[in-house]
Amino acid sequence: MPIVIVTDSTGYLPRQLVDQNEIRLVSLYVNWEGSSERELDMPDFDAFYDRLRGGDRLPTTSQPSIGDFLDVYRPLVADGYDVVSVHISGGISGTVEAARQAKERLAAEGGGDRVTVIDSERACGGLGLIALGGARAAKAGGDLEAVLERIERTRDDLKMWFAVDTLEYLRRGGRIGAASAWLGSALKIKPILTLDKEITPIERVRTGSKALRRLTEYAEQRRDDGADGWVVQHIQAPDEVGQLAETTEQIMGGPPAFISEIGPVIGVHIGPGLLGVGGVPRADLE
Repeated sequence: MPIVIVTDSTGYLPRQLVDQNEIRLVSLYVNWEGSSERELDMPDFDAFYDRLRGGDRLPTTSQPSIGDFLDVYRPLVADGYDVVSVHISGGISGTVEAARQAKERLAAEGGGDRVTVIDSERACGGLGLIALGGARAAKAGGDLEAVLERIERTRDDLKMWFAVDTLEYLRRGGRIGAASAWLGSALKIKPILTLDKEITPIERVRTGSKALRRLTEYAEQRRDDGADGWVVQHIQAPDEVGQLAETTEQIMGGPPAFISEIGPVIGVHIGPGLLGVGGVPRADLE
C-alpha cells in the first residue's frame, strides 16, 4: 500500500518541501484571551511576536483535537493509504497522545490498523527532518517497515542545539525541564539547550556572539560525525540566522535541508532571539 507521512505544524517545514514530499499537516493552536487560532493559518509570524513582546500575559497553546486528526486520517485510509503519523515530543506536548486516541477512534470504525503513530521525541527542525526522512523513504517506494526504519534511524541520528536569549519564557510556559537548575543564574547568560524528549541544558555563554560561535563549532562537530543533512532555525533573528547558515554551508560543503523560522506555538515558550543548528546524515533524507 502507498504510505503517507502526517506530521504537525511544529516541524516548521517550508511549504515547498511539504508539497514536494506529499506530507500532510495537522495544526496546533495559539489561544489569546479566549480566541483560538490555528498555527497553520498564521501567515505573519512578525505580528505575533510583536504582540508577544508587548503583552503582560503569555498566550496559551493547545494540541490538535482528536477530530483534527480524524479529518486527515479518514480520507487517506479511505483512499487506500497507510498512514505514518510522527509528532512533537510527548514530553512537551499532548499532540502525539491525541494522535493515538484518533487512531483508537478510527480502529472502532475499522481503519485503525492502517495508522502508525510515532513520538519523534523532538520538535521544530528535528521533527521536520524526521518527517522528511520518512516521506522520502515512502516516496522512493519503501514499504511500511522501510519507512518506519528510516524514521527510527533519523531520530537516532539527530542532534541539535539551540541558543536562547532568556529562560524566562520557558519558565513561564512550564516547559523548562532540566534547565530549571539554571534559573537562579540565568539573568546574564545565553543558555544553549537541546531537546531529547524534554528540554536539556548544554552550556552557558555570556553573549550572543559567543553563542553564535558555539553553534558554529557545534556544526563542525556534526560534520565530523557525518551529519551533513543540516538545518538552521531562528525566532526573529534573520541577520544572525543568515550568518549561521552561510558559515554552516561552508562547514558542511553543501546547502541545508531547509532553513525556517520557528512559529508561535513553540515561540511562545521560548521567546524571540533563538538560533538553532543540527542535523543528520544526508543519507537519512534520500
